[in-house]
Amino acid sequence: MDGVQLVRMINDISNFFSSEEDQEIAVAGVVGHITKFWNPRMRRQLVEYVNESGVGGLSDLGQLAVNKLEQAH
Repeated sequence: MDGVQLVRMINDISNFFSSEEDQEIAVAGVVGHITKFWNPRMRRQLVEYVNESGVGGLSDLGQLAVNKLEQAH
């Protein structure tokens, strides 16, 4: 799967959790979803793609989630 598609997917997930008023809970929701439903290779690809490309299209919530995923590894 390519990085652009992964960013689109994380933005869709972030969009779902964006109605949560508590940002920490929203980030945890995005990270939890990705951890539960994405395989490790997809998670690694996402983190690498975001770090290498400096993705401008990534939502703020998505960026926070990527930061958490990166810290977990």
